[in-house]
Amino acid sequence: MFFVVSGEVTLERTGLQGEPVVLQRTRLGFVSEASLKVSKYHCDALAITDTTVIKVPAKELALVLDQDPEFASRWIDMLNSEVKRLRLHCERLSMKSVKDRVLHLINTEGKNGQYQVTTGLKSLAGELGISHEALYRTLALLEKNKTIKRQEGLLSLTKIKT
Repeated sequence: MFFVVSGEVTLERTGLQGEPVVLQRTRLGFVSEASLKVSKYHCDALAITDTTVIKVPAKELALVLDQDPEFASRWIDMLNSEVKRLRLHCERLSMKSVKDRVLHLINTEGKNGQYQVTTGLKSLAGELGISHEALYRTLALLEKNKTIKRQEGLLSLTKIKT
């Protein structure tokens, strides 16, 4: 297991038509925590950008989780946060329009109406489950309609929902 300190790591496996399917995208946090107590990984980890990770010995972590209830409780809190984030991601992917997916991302994963795009728009398109061309068109339209403002590495809502 690994902890991503900086950069970006995806967990991927091959889809039915041979395409890569991203199961997890991590920019800060644990990678492969779902595989903590299994003997074989079900996917591959890929560093998408220059990335710094810390290797976490899974057997030792499992032992500490079994022996230290306070640490185990904090671990469960972290996993709960990850489950909530993944549920938002699933909700976003179920949305039909690219516009709705983009606005949902800014509202749920951004801070104060701003979403930091750290790894580029092509990577963001993959995270949204759309083509990068569809993302470019949608961002241009949202900007033209003054729904968002684009700056280098930043998408900002022009009107923040309260």
